[in-house]
Amino acid sequence: MADWGPVLIGVVLFVLLQPGLLFQLPGHSRPMEFGSMKTNGKAIAVHTLIFFALYAILILAVHVHIYTG
Repeated sequence: MADWGPVLIGVVLFVLLQPGLLFQLPGHSRPMEFGSMKTNGKAIAVHTLIFFALYAILILAVHVHIYTG
C-alpha cells in the first residue's frame, strides 16, 4: 500500500503558496499583496519557509496519511 499523504500535501501547498498567486509576502510596494502575479527574491524565501513549516507540521505532527489499496 502506497502512502500518498506527503505527495498530495506537498503538491497542494506548492500550488497554493506560489508567490503572487493568492498572496505575496512581502510585496513590491506593500508588506502584503494579493493576486499580484509578480514575485521577488524576498517573497520566494518567505514562501519557502512557510511551505517547509506547514509541510513539517502536517506530515510529522498531524500524521496525514492517504493509503491506496
